[in-house]
Amino acid sequence: MIMQDNEKKPALRFKGFTDPWEQRKLTNLCEKFTDGDWIEAKDQSDSGVRLVQTGNVGVTEYLDKPNNKKWISFETFEQLHCEEVYPGDILISRLPEPAGRACIMPNLGTKMITAVDCTIVRPNAVTSTRFLLQYLSSQAYFDAVNTCLAGGTRQRISRGNLAQFNVPIPSSKIEQEKIGEILEKLDTLITLHQRKYEKLVNIKKSMLDKMFPKNGASVPEIRFKGFTDPWEQRKLGDVADIVGGGTPSTNNPNYWDGDIDWYAPAEIAGQIYFDSSQRKITEQGYENSSAKMLPPGTVLFTSRAGIGKTAILSKKGCTNQGFQSIVPHNDELDSYFVFSRTDELKQYGELVGAGSTFVEVSGKQMAAMNLKMPTTIEEQQTIGRFFKRLDTLITLHQRKLEKLQNIKKSCLEKMFV
Repeated sequence: MIMQDNEKKPALRFKGFTDPWEQRKLTNLCEKFTDGDWIEAKDQSDSGVRLVQTGNVGVTEYLDKPNNKKWISFETFEQLHCEEVYPGDILISRLPEPAGRACIMPNLGTKMITAVDCTIVRPNAVTSTRFLLQYLSSQAYFDAVNTCLAGGTRQRISRGNLAQFNVPIPSSKIEQEKIGEILEKLDTLITLHQRKYEKLVNIKKSMLDKMFPKNGASVPEIRFKGFTDPWEQRKLGDVADIVGGGTPSTNNPNYWDGDIDWYAPAEIAGQIYFDSSQRKITEQGYENSSAKMLPPGTVLFTSRAGIGKTAILSKKGCTNQGFQSIVPHNDELDSYFVFSRTDELKQYGELVGAGSTFVEVSGKQMAAMNLKMPTTIEEQQTIGRFFKRLDTLITLHQRKLEKLQNIKKSCLEKMFV
């Protein structure tokens, strides 16, 4: 591919750099460009030289997997004439997912080799390793990789194809380093928030397991101070009204674009609270449909395809027929308490809908669902507040993570030619 004049400079650039970028073959930027070694099970050992696998290669990140470490002996290393991997080398996984992902090898404190489906890339003296790694994480690069995949059920890209990739690159290594440095800092922040997010998700999963009684038990493993009474089993329909939805005729324009919030299942993916719907109906549309007005605090529960997605209404509204909504009785059921039990309700919903070609949970089935719950609304509310705070933190880190990922994506688009 030949660069056009208007393609020789990126849209976003560090001050002081004006020279047009060059385009070089990937292999010409490296002093080492070779595949790892074919290591069979019989060649492996309990210690010695570390065998780095494709599963250790993330997108710009080395993935440590303590429970899946593999080794070969120093004698085998010599006998097989293995290609040593050094700290600072780039490894490219030629296998999915995604094929072509790359990371810089850290110092693992021992000799290292890699698997045959990894390509070892050692940049030459005029090429920045950090810059090259960032190019190997760009969407343009992955798009190019996807055009070269070949093989059977598990496609891969060949080292020969990788070698011929055209890499847009500044002639100045200083400019390369500056670009690599700022994008590396973004990667560090992304990893930080990713780990915080994953940690909070795992904490929530653990708390959901421990703060609700297991089968056969009448009290949870972990409980807030001051609550000692055994939990009781109640039918959902005894502590809440189960309300279906409806859709006004789509052929009547007088029914649509009004002031009444009207929710569809696709809107609630990843949401907790709702205070405005994407589509609204008129008073006339509401009166001429089976939709029911739902109060704030109602837990929306998708009852058809994709059973079990939930959200809580912040203000009154109605839904289409893809929901069976849970309207808690005052002083009997806390909204966030039941919202936190989504997985339990979802599993039950799939069970009662099993065998149908179109899985669905009716209002009658929802009302018959059994839930163990505290005898006091105060304990429910305490549990609900705990999970609300946890969900707020999870959402905060998720949004920060998504924002950083979008910034990185934008930078890759604008800082590369």
